[in-house]
Amino acid sequence: VDHHPADLSGGEQQRVSIARALVKNPEVLFADEPTGNLDQGNSIQIADLLTDLNRKGLTVVMVTHDLELAGRYAARIVRMHYGQIIDNTSGETEPGATK
Repeated sequence: VDHHPADLSGGEQQRVSIARALVKNPEVLFADEPTGNLDQGNSIQIADLLTDLNRKGLTVVMVTHDLELAGRYAARIVRMHYGQIIDNTSGETEPGATK
């Protein structure tokens, strides 16, 4: 409570942002590059958190440039290039399952 945002690590800031977004129990969570400025360990923690929320029934729409992360966690991947959809694939595994 006595901390300012600058006192928190990147991963802590992302988790706080997700918690703030969940306060009103939304049906959909939009996450724009939630792992973009994080190290690999924190990126995995955030992706695991979003996957857990999805398994509990929350629709999660995440934008990322990290195709490896998307391939590992996403149930569906829609790729865009200059505003045009160029690929739309459904995953064959449950989100978060290691392929």
